[in-house]
Amino acid sequence: MLEDDLEMRRSVYALNDSLPISDDKLTELVEKCLLNCPTAFNSQSARLVILLGDKHKAYWQMVAEGLAKAAAPEKRDAALARLEQFAKAYGTIVFYEDTDVAEAMVEKYADYAKAMENWMQQSNAILEYMIWQCLAENKVGASLQHYGNLAEAAVKKSFELPSRWQWVAEMPFGEIAAPAGEKTFEPVEKRLKVLR
Repeated sequence: MLEDDLEMRRSVYALNDSLPISDDKLTELVEKCLLNCPTAFNSQSARLVILLGDKHKAYWQMVAEGLAKAAAPEKRDAALARLEQFAKAYGTIVFYEDTDVAEAMVEKYADYAKAMENWMQQSNAILEYMIWQCLAENKVGASLQHYGNLAEAAVKKSFELPSRWQWVAEMPFGEIAAPAGEKTFEPVEKRLKVLR
């Protein structure tokens, strides 16, 4: 990865229902990230589901049903409209943590029990970034979303996922229909200190 590649990874919301790469290439990229993501004590607790076609659309329908129940009436229509754009994408990657692995790691490394969950979340975040960056480098648009908790039980039941998988985030992806909006930056001087 070159330094300039870091600027390619953006939140792209306008996505088409197509991809500039094959499903096999997509799966290969995701697998490579999953295998090479660093994890605390090599826990490898992240679990992923790639949803394509009807499964992708069904996921966002379940999320929309959960959102319709949870959202305040005055905000419901705008929130549901936002979900529609994710459903129009090519697919979605859903990120989970395996709580069985987490509990086993806490038991094995009791001295670090208080920090273990945080470390696993950090590893999952690194994995999200790795996949997002690989997608961007292959001209696939994506964004990271956090709606799945609204439909976690329904999704697990519908897709027959293990009950011990805990939802973390989802990443709708597809061909870029319109570029990401302009990004603004806080001054680096406010965010970074170099001490010598």
